[in-house]
Amino acid sequence: MIRLSFEDGTVRVAGADALDLPGVESDERTDTGRAPAYRYAAIREALDDAGAAYEDDVLRDAPLDVASSYELREYQREAVTAWRDANRRGVLELPTGSGKTVIGVNAIESVGRSALVVVPTIDLLVQWREELDAEFDVPVGQLGGGEQVVEDLTVATYDSAYLRADDLGDRFGLLVLDEVHHLGGEGYRDIGRLFAAPARLGLTATFERPDGAHEVIEDLVGSVVYRLSADDLAGTHLADYDIKRRSVPLTDEERERYEDAQGTFTDYLEASNIQFRSGSDYQELVKRSGSDPAAREALLAKQRAREIVQESENKVRELEGILDRHRGDRVIVFTASTDLVYRLSERYLMPAITHETGASERRRVLDAFRRGDYSRVVTANVLDEGVDVPDANVAVVFAGSGSEREFTQRLGRVLRPKEDGGRALLYELVSEDTAEERVAARRR
Repeated sequence: MIRLSFEDGTVRVAGADALDLPGVESDERTDTGRAPAYRYAAIREALDDAGAAYEDDVLRDAPLDVASSYELREYQREAVTAWRDANRRGVLELPTGSGKTVIGVNAIESVGRSALVVVPTIDLLVQWREELDAEFDVPVGQLGGGEQVVEDLTVATYDSAYLRADDLGDRFGLLVLDEVHHLGGEGYRDIGRLFAAPARLGLTATFERPDGAHEVIEDLVGSVVYRLSADDLAGTHLADYDIKRRSVPLTDEERERYEDAQGTFTDYLEASNIQFRSGSDYQELVKRSGSDPAAREALLAKQRAREIVQESENKVRELEGILDRHRGDRVIVFTASTDLVYRLSERYLMPAITHETGASERRRVLDAFRRGDYSRVVTANVLDEGVDVPDANVAVVFAGSGSEREFTQRLGRVLRPKEDGGRALLYELVSEDTAEERVAARRR
């Protein structure tokens, strides 16, 4: 008789020497077959297809008797149906503000087995736990944020799920992975590998990763089975929106400093035959800078050039005009650095939120923003994802990276439907005739 069991993030297969099972390799120490736990569903499917009799002792999950009060929107029902049709495996790519949490709650209800929700931040940990506590009449466990309590329904940070994967890998029948693009990180991949949960749901607004690691996620969770963009929902379930790009000239003094720094950088690239078209080219330059003074000077020059275009004085003046024009609106200003956040905060008396802002202070600022006590805030990357940001209708990208994900997340912060049916607005401030124009084009 074939027997399946769980051990330290793997599935042990005893008595199946004659069968070619997915991912199973010989383990000479135990004279059994062994596979990463995520292969559990595929192993069962292969055994069922072969008509083989087997004992299954892998999971120790339990029934979860829960019911939600949510009424799904049509596209949310379509997304859940697509996931169910894909054998309850796969990723849903939906824009910020479209109700991905509602879909996750529905998936937990529909599977009806022990479930683990994995999130990237403490803010999301708190938000998910509050949501599950409000919707379901069962205890909700928490792994992270100072707690280590496991229940049949549990919320965990990616860090905590990674650390506990070996001993909790057989505990849940469903994994809900919020902001699933994080699973592509080297360490976090073990969450997907070491948990045996046959049902897996990934939620994200931007699935593809520049490093190609989304292909790893497809293997561990499933491919994208349903996808909608902000444009698909604008005007119905999300606000209509406009994007206005403002090309801003450098001052004469800034232009001189920029050309000097950029020239140092490009001269080195030409001399060293580095194309600088990908992340690997940048890593090569960083590696060389450790032993080559010219490479180090080129790297520092690139940093100086970037700071000049991202923090130009004319951009600051342009922002002043935008803030004056939108005195009656709720505005979020996004920058590329903490130093710039504080500079703008001091100049325009805007509350600042950075990675240095404590959780209680951040909640205080966002609550005041929600009430209307503050009409504007300035931040770097902290509000891009994982924080429940109050409704705003104007966003200003003062400076940012070439990441499409970052841009999509920032746009999503102003797309929640407006009570007055008004349009959302995003401004991009770009220093003209500089490398920042290429950065802006890449993220769009």
